[in-house]
Amino acid sequence: MAQMLADADHALVLAAAKRLIAGSNTDREKLERIFLFVRDDIVFGFPVEGDLVPASKTLRTKLGQCNTKATLFLALCRASGVPARIHFSLIGKEIQRGFFTGIAYWLMPKSISHSWIEVEIEREWRRIDSFINDLPLHNAAERELARRGWTVGYSLALADGRANADLSVDEEAFEQMAAVTDDHGTWDDPADYYASAMYKNRPGPLKLLAYRLLIGRVNRRVEQVRAGFTAEK
Repeated sequence: MAQMLADADHALVLAAAKRLIAGSNTDREKLERIFLFVRDDIVFGFPVEGDLVPASKTLRTKLGQCNTKATLFLALCRASGVPARIHFSLIGKEIQRGFFTGIAYWLMPKSISHSWIEVEIEREWRRIDSFINDLPLHNAAERELARRGWTVGYSLALADGRANADLSVDEEAFEQMAAVTDDHGTWDDPADYYASAMYKNRPGPLKLLAYRLLIGRVNRRVEQVRAGFTAEK
């Protein structure tokens, strides 16, 4: 087994979980606090390491995308005693259209590996992906999609004309699920999936170099969208 990325026993993760769930009495209360922290305190952006970021490091950098924020969500749930698992899939690269442009977008594979979290609440597993985008970015991205007439892009996939940034355990409303394609199942730890042949985000040396050179520009574009400053069509 690869080294665990959802390092729930790390001192930083344990301390964050203890602080977040203090005074909560039910798994639903714990889940809501974890959700709000991962959604808004960890702002959406792309780590230079890609997906291979331990939960404890995401806590330090306070930056993450779908896979690294899901890793942190998983670790915090486990450290808090909330039953959770991570579910991997493929998702169309169009989900990041608008953030990745030009050569950066061209270099992306057609489908990329993507994850969400499942939690067991009242003996039923529920899917959650609405923690991916911090709320200011979610709201700005919805406006930008409407302006451009897109249904997918800027880290959102609209279903019936909208996406949801709230914790919707019972209704299961989502931010990105409408763009998901192939199902890769649930995994004990993200590192196991990343070591498997199913993982599609593993770049060769040249693409890895290009990613590291371009990702700063991509993150600046994310910041511009969040702030309401975007390029014209």
